[in-house]
Amino acid sequence: MNEAETRAELIDPALKEAGWGVIEGSRVRRELIAPGRLIGNGRRGKPKYADYVLVYRNRKLAVIEAKSDELQKREQSPRLLSVGRTR
Repeated sequence: MNEAETRAELIDPALKEAGWGVIEGSRVRRELIAPGRLIGNGRRGKPKYADYVLVYRNRKLAVIEAKSDELQKREQSPRLLSVGRTR
């Protein structure tokens, strides 16, 4: 599952079920968290955005970063392959 699928299939439904963006005063935003590293001559690199910022009554309460499960699969695969191996 890539990052976009993780957001669409797991995080978005969970936030909606928990009432985020539905309950009055709650919002789910995407927000700039770092303007980008300085390159030189007054230029900056690519800015970094949070996938989700949970806001309730204009107070930022949490930041959520969605990740794909590809890294987890790669980390687990050597262990899974070695299980049950005989000499």
